[in-house]
Amino acid sequence: MQDARKQKLVQSLDRAVAILDSFTADRQDLGVSDIARLTRLSRSTTHRLLMSLQHNQLVRQVPGGTRYALGPHVLRLAHAALAHVALETIAEPIMTWLRDTCGETVGFHLPHGEYARTVVSQVESRQPLRRTYTDIGQPIPIYQGAPGKLLLAYRPPEIQAEVLARPMEATTVHTITDPQRLQKELERIAGQGYALSLEERTPGISTCSTPIYNHTGKVIAALSVSGPSSRLTPERLLEIVPLARQAAHRISMQLGHVDDSSLGDRDAVLTSAGSPSHG
Repeated sequence: MQDARKQKLVQSLDRAVAILDSFTADRQDLGVSDIARLTRLSRSTTHRLLMSLQHNQLVRQVPGGTRYALGPHVLRLAHAALAHVALETIAEPIMTWLRDTCGETVGFHLPHGEYARTVVSQVESRQPLRRTYTDIGQPIPIYQGAPGKLLLAYRPPEIQAEVLARPMEATTVHTITDPQRLQKELERIAGQGYALSLEERTPGISTCSTPIYNHTGKVIAALSVSGPSSRLTPERLLEIVPLARQAAHRISMQLGHVDDSSLGDRDAVLTSAGSPSHG
């Protein structure tokens, strides 16, 4: 008898979660019939569970109608969950997978103020000749290198304009310091969803970088794969891009990002990218 009661409670919980999962960014309010159809529950069961969820502020009734939306308790739970999200902890196992898959050093980068970015962690390549970040935690001009360009490409236009208006220093002969050229590069990065750098910040080092999104769809970080240019030729970088995008997508999903678009395959990336330049 007690086991039957436990089973019924678990079933009710599963059904309640299914109702909550019915709401998405595209379905912010739903009627009882809509929810019953989406969850394949009867209207009576759906209505009963909605009353319980409403009592606990997990759903609310939309004013002036009979439709429902997620309630304030969901926001409180989401806030508590986000407060304990450790980006590096989430990213590390996926970064390790990417390192083991492509054999090169993987870096994790965050914006640092408006005009810089910083390397916060890395998973080093096991190869004798490899990229090793020695400037972890230090500010790096945001226009230098693939991760910085990628983060800048997703910043608001006014921030981009401010960066382009400021003096830009070259650290190698390939650093982009011309504002018009950099603007075109940022547009290309935003359009293709990844950035490349062929020795733009560090001599002898080439890099590709992909964006990491949070639950609101905002780019908050960049993932990178980098190594000696002798190994990471332009062709090899483009082979790695789909793997880096897959890893960044997995991290983004852990942060609550929902993306229904295809990651694309290697052929699609190669076709859209063409031959990379030193930009």
